[in-house]
Amino acid sequence: MIELCGLNKSFDGIKAVDNISVEIKEGNVFGLIGTNGAGKSTVMRLMTGVLKPDSGRAVIDGENVYNNVSAKSRFFFIADDQYFFSTANARDMEKYYSSLYPDFDKGAFYEYLVRFGLDAGRKINTFSKGMKRQLILLLGICSNTKYLICDETFDGLDPVMRQSIKSIFASEIEKRQLTPIIASHNLRELEDICDHVGLLHKGGVLLSKDLEDMKCSIQKIQCVFSSDREREKAEKLLNIIGHDTRGSLHTYTVRETRESIVKAFTGIETIFFEILPLSLEEIFISETEVAGYDIKKLIFG
Repeated sequence: MIELCGLNKSFDGIKAVDNISVEIKEGNVFGLIGTNGAGKSTVMRLMTGVLKPDSGRAVIDGENVYNNVSAKSRFFFIADDQYFFSTANARDMEKYYSSLYPDFDKGAFYEYLVRFGLDAGRKINTFSKGMKRQLILLLGICSNTKYLICDETFDGLDPVMRQSIKSIFASEIEKRQLTPIIASHNLRELEDICDHVGLLHKGGVLLSKDLEDMKCSIQKIQCVFSSDREREKAEKLLNIIGHDTRGSLHTYTVRETRESIVKAFTGIETIFFEILPLSLEEIFISETEVAGYDIKKLIFG
């Protein structure tokens, strides 16, 4: 497990990370969401021991990360500005990372290169941004570390490549309990892969919740009531956190389970009624609006 305990970090008097405390469980995909400047990259660098916190601790499997070779051997860190040796090719980088990570899977790495159409002998400085991103992800996956920590993982990848990487993540999670930690400014990129999501804003964690729990506890209802009296009866029974009306169609976002909604509407007369699943985007909008924030401005611009 990775634990961030009261982390703080400032640069030239400007607070970049503000008292962050988060637990990341093994075998889950943790998504760290935030706009540019929210502090994602700084959190990643504190988590991996690249930076020393002003206060607080970053702990991996019970060990402090900073200046700790043992703790650092448990993860592979992919920074947003990934680095390759200036004249290296993919084969050179495999040899380098194989020397750092004893369990590096060379066979799988070269199989992936063929699958992704990457030439092992071609100079990396001639690769496109997307090809470089593919290469560093494959190096990270094949390092066989317990944790794979990625800053803007899918940036520069086309939709097909994104799905390919996500499928590899899923396979590695099932096979060896890999724990990917992914920072992104885009909620939509992470919706189909994350188990737990944290929202970062102005250096602090605004929200950190299990995605499945959020999906089970917040629902969307669309309905047309037979009368205003029936509408009023329903509204008294529901924990409503959002309500929109278009003509006679009422759309509610409610903090309820699906079962409790069905039970509440048993005695309500409606002309039309359905319960709809919410997207990750809709869930976060609802959760953060309740907390007094407008996520549409924070995340979607």
